[in-house]
Formats: sequence, structure tokens, C-alpha cells
Amino acid sequence: MLKYSSLFLFVIILLTENVNAQSTLDSALVNKEFFSLDEALKNPENVFRLNLSNQHIEFSDTIWSNFPNLQYLSLKNDRLKQIPEGVGSLKNLKVLDLSGNDFNILPSTFKNLTNLQELFLNDDKYFDFEKSIPILSTLPNLRSLHLENDDLESLPKEMYRLRYIETLYLNNNQFKQVPIELEGMENLQFIDFHDNTFKLPTQDILDQNLGFKIRF
Repeated sequence: MLKYSSLFLFVIILLTENVNAQSTLDSALVNKEFFSLDEALKNPENVFRLNLSNQHIEFSDTIWSNFPNLQYLSLKNDRLKQIPEGVGSLKNLKVLDLSGNDFNILPSTFKNLTNLQELFLNDDKYFDFEKSIPILSTLPNLRSLHLENDDLESLPKEMYRLRYIETLYLNNNQFKQVPIELEGMENLQFIDFHDNTFKLPTQDILDQNLGFKIRF
């Protein structure tokens, strides 16, 4: 009886070790970041993080459908005059960095990014934020929006449509006061305003109790 018990215990330990090893392997795969599009396309189904920043590549719309599991994508500083519509096929994308580009508006296919949680639109001097609000407002999981160093002086009247946003980064812009449009964002919890020039002293603004935390 003891012999069979020892064998059973050995099998359990072996199975546990295999599960742990597989878990470690999966974790390493998910966290691996690819910096070459050619390399990523060799086994695109195993690519979860793709960083193509500062590469100035001309992207075709068709390549993106090759990455069914992509969760993080950076196209930062790629001088893109328009965002490839094919990016909308990245159904599992959670984080997208489009900072430092020359595009004017987001493509309509952006509405398909239903799992997107964080979007970076920093240093996008030509970006028309107001025209893009109807698209951004359709993203049910978008919680964090970065609009840093975009030369913004005011916010669109339809900011209230971004009802899912919880954290908003407006640092390094040209705001002189807290925009009244923020009061309509029902889920907003935190906003970053550092490196703006406000007319009112910081404490006077904080005393207004606007319903969200502010960093100056």
C-alpha cells in the first residue's frame, strides 16, 4: 500500500512541476517584447508585445490581422500621417502608444478595439481631439487617456462622452484653469495637470472639491 501511495505522490509532484513550468513559460512569452516587425511576423500568434517606436516604417493594413494575441503596441515617433486602419483588427489590444506622430484623426476602425484600456496620444501636434471623441467614446474599456504636450488650451464640449475614462493626463499643455468640461466625466478619478500655467493658486483650485484628484 505504501508503495502505491509513494507512486501517486510522485505523479502529483511531477504534474505540479509541469504546470509550474508551463506557467513560467507562458509568463515569459506574454512579457517578451519584440522590436522588429520581421522577427515578430515569424510567429505572430506568439507576439503579445510589439514595440516599433522610432522606426518610421510604412505599415500596410493587412499585417495587423496576423497578430491575434497582441496586447501592447507602440508606434511612437514613427512620423505617421495616418494610423493604419488595420490596427482595428487587434481585438485583444490593451495598451496603444501613438505618441509623437503627425496624424490628424483616428480611423473609424478604432471602434473595434473593445479591449483597449490605455491610449497614449502625447506630442501629437496635429491631432484633432474634438473630431476623435465620437470614436473614443465607443471604447468600453478605455480607462486611461494621455494627452500630454499637445499644446491644448481647452477641451471639447463633448468631453462628457468619454464616460469610461478614470485617469486623464493633460500635463505639459497650455491650460490656465481647470476646464469646466471635466465635470461631466462621471467616472473621472484622477487628472494630471503638472507643467500647465494656472491663474488661480493651486490650493484655491483644490478647495473647489471637483470630485476628482488633481496633480499639479
